[in-house]
Amino acid sequence: MSVVGFDIGNENCVIAVVKQRGVDVLLNDESKRETPAVVCFGEKQRFLGSAGAASAMMHPKSTISQVKRLIGRKFSDPEVQNELKMLPFETSESLDGGISIHLKYLKETHTFTPVQILAMLFAHLKTIAEKDLGTDVTDCVIGVPSYFTDLQRRAYLNAASIVGLKPLRLIHDCTAIGLGYGIYKTDFPSKVLVVAFIDIGQCDTQVSIAAFQAGKMMILSHAFDRSLGGRDFDELLFCHFAAKFNEQYNIDVYCSAKACTRLRAACEKLKKVLSANSEGHLNIECLMDEKDVKGIIKREEFENLASGLLERICIPCNKALADAGLTAEKINFVELVGSGSRIPVISRLLTSLFKREPSRTLNASECVGRGCALQCAMLSPVFRVKEYEVQDSIPFSIGLSSDESPICAGSNGVIFPKGQPIPSVKTLTFQCRNFLHLETFYANLNELPPGTSPKISSFTIGPFHGSHGNTTEAKVRVQLNLHGIVCIESATLIEDHVDDSVTAGDHHSNFEAMDVEPNSETVGYVTEDCVNRKCGSPCCSVDGTRKDKANRRLRVEVSENIYGGMTKDEILEAHEKELQLTQHDRTMELTKDKKNSLEAYVYEMRPKLFNTYRNYASEKERDGISRGLQETEEWLYDDGEDETLHAYSAKLEDLKQLVGPIENRYKDEEARAQATRDLLSSIVEHRMSAGSVPLQNKEQIIDECNKAEQWLREKMQQQDSLPKCSDPVFWSSDIQSKKEELNIFSQQGSVVAFIDIGQCDIHVSIAAFQAGKMMILSHEHRERHFDELLFGHFAAKFKEKYSIECLMGEKMLRHYQEGKF
Repeated sequence: MSVVGFDIGNENCVIAVVKQRGVDVLLNDESKRETPAVVCFGEKQRFLGSAGAASAMMHPKSTISQVKRLIGRKFSDPEVQNELKMLPFETSESLDGGISIHLKYLKETHTFTPVQILAMLFAHLKTIAEKDLGTDVTDCVIGVPSYFTDLQRRAYLNAASIVGLKPLRLIHDCTAIGLGYGIYKTDFPSKVLVVAFIDIGQCDTQVSIAAFQAGKMMILSHAFDRSLGGRDFDELLFCHFAAKFNEQYNIDVYCSAKACTRLRAACEKLKKVLSANSEGHLNIECLMDEKDVKGIIKREEFENLASGLLERICIPCNKALADAGLTAEKINFVELVGSGSRIPVISRLLTSLFKREPSRTLNASECVGRGCALQCAMLSPVFRVKEYEVQDSIPFSIGLSSDESPICAGSNGVIFPKGQPIPSVKTLTFQCRNFLHLETFYANLNELPPGTSPKISSFTIGPFHGSHGNTTEAKVRVQLNLHGIVCIESATLIEDHVDDSVTAGDHHSNFEAMDVEPNSETVGYVTEDCVNRKCGSPCCSVDGTRKDKANRRLRVEVSENIYGGMTKDEILEAHEKELQLTQHDRTMELTKDKKNSLEAYVYEMRPKLFNTYRNYASEKERDGISRGLQETEEWLYDDGEDETLHAYSAKLEDLKQLVGPIENRYKDEEARAQATRDLLSSIVEHRMSAGSVPLQNKEQIIDECNKAEQWLREKMQQQDSLPKCSDPVFWSSDIQSKKEELNIFSQQGSVVAFIDIGQCDIHVSIAAFQAGKMMILSHEHRERHFDELLFGHFAAKFKEKYSIECLMGEKMLRHYQEGKF
């Protein structure tokens, strides 16, 4: 079973696995540790990961990137609209208010959802992991931003399910970073160690305050800026140079999707140059209208442009401190990670804010993936990981409402307040008749992205068949699971019935304990009758028999409706679609490989035909093959430029049939010489061994050896008279067959004795061989020690010669064994 962690970034992805020696980051097909989060639809097939990034320039409107910004979002969201302005592909609003992506593929217009695109990316990462590990990958842990809503988290689970992945947990990015930081740390002080993790990614900024003790980590707070990351600094440079080039070269890059893509890529590289140099140069050939452009910018000028972004970085830092109830002085260490964290001015800003310089002890790009892999190992039964407690928290307040009565678990109906540990379970008791309708929602709209609906999901519990139209008591277990998703774990109908068999003197009650786990909380909504039933005295009859009320529990069906989520049928349909696309991609890869094999065969055979194989082909054969190679080459670059797998396979097979006879003659000449040497050696061996068999068999064996030798001599004489361009009179396989026939004949009638002399016993077996068969004639076994046997021999001799009676004693036997006899 595999233990894999996936870090799905907005720009790149990381795959980490736990092995016996630790956590490894897997390399992709290009031997890189990071895989671009890109899906490109070419004219005939998809290109995923690094191949998709390489094809983006050729197919800008069919290249899907930054899907993480679209997953689980509504088309009408203001943030989504801002995102779509920077993306070159076509989108529209779907029937459920989501996002539909439209693109050209296989000469048709196809429509996909962000979940389907993410599933394609998951499938690619899964393939990389399986290729490296050599086994199927199913169980995994996936990193998600802490600001992801319930719908976004479910979208990740749906995308993973489409390609056969089974996430054991969706873990917050900073929580994964903290796990990788704390599990290896051993020098914890006696007091609590407080660390601030600041992850400035490509598209977002996340800040988490974590408290560490030996064997334990607890997240104190999460804060974030959903729209502040490294790409925003790239966009500043892009806008700066777009305006500059419009003024200097009179070109508007916004009019060309390809020009925008190239300029953004150049600005990203320029930002990295400015991280280590005081100034950077930008040069792009033929950016637009066949014009070469160049520009220069100093680091100081870049920092002035980014002053507004730098101020925004402080906001989530201060909020995380406030939510944790700490001041900057209480922070022991600050860890800075993320692809956007390498800008020097950011480090200076955080030093000023936290009064200490940020540390970079973690790998900025791989720490999330490594933490995910560790969490997967902790949840998997395959690996033994040291005990380490990870207590995460949810950054949103989640409420629960009922259609029959208000739920007052907290203010505004909050059942899981902000900062609630993950996972958590709360048990609620309701009085209901036929059906119970519950709805989960976000209690604080200020914690959500603008335009996000507060509704999460609704649940219908029932029918309560045991109530018979009366009010009955139902217990509902509401769970905040490991994924940070709210769900109804179970619903139980509690029915009362009277037990007359208990006397008044019996103090044992038939009431069952409440189904509340030690870590769960119970919130009750009961009527006065229910209170009396629970707290009043048991009823007693006149004859002294007490009639106890006992609880009978019945499981009740729970149906769930996710607002904006995918149904099971939609997931199954997406799975079937992904299988079709994968099969088509595989066919196209096989077609390309077969085409390349055909082309390589043409170029390989042409020189061989007139050099290596020259003496083994007649002039007519050489002309025919040469003509066939030339026609195939012309076909490849003309009509065969875009053909099917079957067409390339047929062409290659036709050429091999032409070249096959010549190639066989060439290869068989050397093989025939070796087979000849082997046959002559076998003949000599059988003639020598014929002396140990009966006379009749000896004459037959020698006669067969002479016949084989005569056959070989005649065939070799015939072969020597033929040219090499003719098929041989006999092949190496014919010589090998003749050798096998001789071996079988020589073994006819052979009787062999096998003697196995052990330390304290002897085994003797007699076997007969005939025509490739073996038959055991007899077995003999003696349990006598050779030392003992020889002692007896000499004892008899000494008694006869010297009249000495020798006894088998340990000393005498030892003298004999030591050679002192």
